[in-house]
Amino acid sequence: MRPALQGLLIAFTAATFAAADEPRPIRVLVWDEQQPAQKRAYPDFLGNAISRSLRDKPGLVVATARLDDPEQGLGSDRLDRTDVLVWWGHVRHREIKPETGRSIVQRIKSGKLSLIALHSAHWSTPFVEAMYERSRIDALAALPELDRARARIVESPTHLFAQPRRHEPLSPRSVVERSTDGAVTIRLALPNCCFPAYRGDGKPSHVRVLLPGHPIARGLPATFDIPQTEMYDEPFHVPTPDLALFEETWDAGERFRSGSIWSIGQGKVLYFRPGHETYPVFLQPEVQLLLANAVRWLGEELPR
Repeated sequence: MRPALQGLLIAFTAATFAAADEPRPIRVLVWDEQQPAQKRAYPDFLGNAISRSLRDKPGLVVATARLDDPEQGLGSDRLDRTDVLVWWGHVRHREIKPETGRSIVQRIKSGKLSLIALHSAHWSTPFVEAMYERSRIDALAALPELDRARARIVESPTHLFAQPRRHEPLSPRSVVERSTDGAVTIRLALPNCCFPAYRGDGKPSHVRVLLPGHPIARGLPATFDIPQTEMYDEPFHVPTPDLALFEETWDAGERFRSGSIWSIGQGKVLYFRPGHETYPVFLQPEVQLLLANAVRWLGEELPR
């Protein structure tokens, strides 16, 4: 082989192997309901502010979608090109049908997608359906292995979009019934996905990192303040998370697990609590760093 041709072949082979070794970029879709109130803090909408903060981060490819897009921005072709879905919603949750949420959860279970639900997305359709599914998984996991295959789950509906009372029994909760013929029934009260108190006065909160060694906390100080935010108070009616990354407190005494992670099949769900669309929470450097860490870690954790 002539030296020049041999050199070209070596260079092509080296470039091919280098490209094969490079990890595929993490594909992020920032979905935003885009209600007009956002413009008090985000002139070009909240979701666009988040996407801009992520676009200059290496290894991320960021797209945006909104509720008023065709197929509500959630068509199969778009979700097929997404590794991490970042969700902002507040006043139009009911417009996303449960079957859409279940489709997203199925992608999470199969390891095709992970979800970040922000602030008032605790009542968003994908987060609620994810918490329902995790509740079923937990209820079955509590049974002896031999009982799981034959167990039947009977679900009682949750009072979705109704705030739970302070001393109301926590949800989800389950009771196991065994009949004389060996049948096993789980009576499952689905989670309400809310909390007994909130306060929208924009008082500052204090965030403490509970797991400083976790990749989502990389580069964050041990504590930081959010100058203006809405308050949510525990208890949060959701399944027990696998990890609680952050705790948020207020000077009046309230507290909240403000960064929680659940595994659902091969994917994960992160709920990050701070926010409200009229406060510039997502322009804050600590929050932007946290979200960049989160989408990178969630994307890297997926089977690829």
